Amino acid sequence: MFGFGVSSVLSDDIAIDLGTANTLVHVAGRGIVIDEPSVVALRSRGGVREVLAVGTKAKMMLGRTPESIETIRPLRDGVIADFVATEEMLRQFIKRTKSMLGFVRPRILICVPAGATPVERRAVYETAVSAGARKVFMIEEPVAAAIGCGLPVDDPVGSMVVDLGGGTTDIAVLSLGGVVQARSLRCAGNAMDEAIIRYVRRNHQLLIGEPNAERIKIEAGSASRTINGEAAEIFIRGRDLRMGKPKTVVLGPQDIAEALEGPIVEIAEFIQRAVEDLPPDISSDILERGIYLSGGGAKLAKFDEEIERRTGIKCHVPEKPQNCVIEGSALVLQSLKQREHLLIKP
Repeated sequence: MFGFGVSSVLSDDIAIDLGTANTLVHVAGRGIVIDEPSVVALRSRGGVREVLAVGTKAKMMLGRTPESIETIRPLRDGVIADFVATEEMLRQFIKRTKSMLGFVRPRILICVPAGATPVERRAVYETAVSAGARKVFMIEEPVAAAIGCGLPVDDPVGSMVVDLGGGTTDIAVLSLGGVVQARSLRCAGNAMDEAIIRYVRRNHQLLIGEPNAERIKIEAGSASRTINGEAAEIFIRGRDLRMGKPKTVVLGPQDIAEALEGPIVEIAEFIQRAVEDLPPDISSDILERGIYLSGGGAKLAKFDEEIERRTGIKCHVPEKPQNCVIEGSALVLQSLKQREHLLIKP
């Protein structure tokens, strides 16, 4: 695919951001080679489940499958909900990467949520090993995000990153090359999608699916009810719960901001508690230098402004917040000996 021979491959190191919404795969010397939805399509035959598709192809089937086929997100709230589907998805992504670049048994670094339990970590570890890894390392997502944001994690100053993914909002505070605090909240992008579904159902008696709610959030979503300039509106179509017929309604950013208020308040309070629990000097550093927001959720319009308004702490958003975790993981792999203390045990 890339036109490179095996001998030209610089390294057989692979970094994987195994996210609830999307999975990204980074290869040393090549960059991000896979960025696809964490979705698996399965067919059940005689009690045996057969994988039909993973990633983008599987997501296209969401909400459109016959009874014999199911499309699932094997990771929910940042953890593995379906071990078999996760293993197969990971196996196929690794297989695709290996076939692209001629790897045999690569070293793999996988990101996991800060709040993942030892059982969940072990499941991720064993999945990667069974999928064909020579050696598996793990790192907490917000720690990787902090490095990917370019924060001075080795300096004697506190740096804080909030990684807003699909299933979890993860916080990490680093200083002098070590982790001062890492915690996880199971409220993030998926919770926002569900909040939009509930809002549309309650206010417009309209039933919409998860993919539609995600589209609304991306195209017209806003974290703030204060609108400046032209406000984007979005037409949504669904089933009228009272009449049973198709119906179209128009939503604007103010509607989405009202729908998302619950999850945003929860995330802001989570950040506030994290800062309050820090040692005084570290807390002072954060208040002075601000918080860095990463993850796909950080792209929500006015999200940084709303978090800043609610916490009183300045927020910064990198150019590509959705890539901070995977890019940080790649940097850790490049200097594994120096960053070994940041890795976590399975």
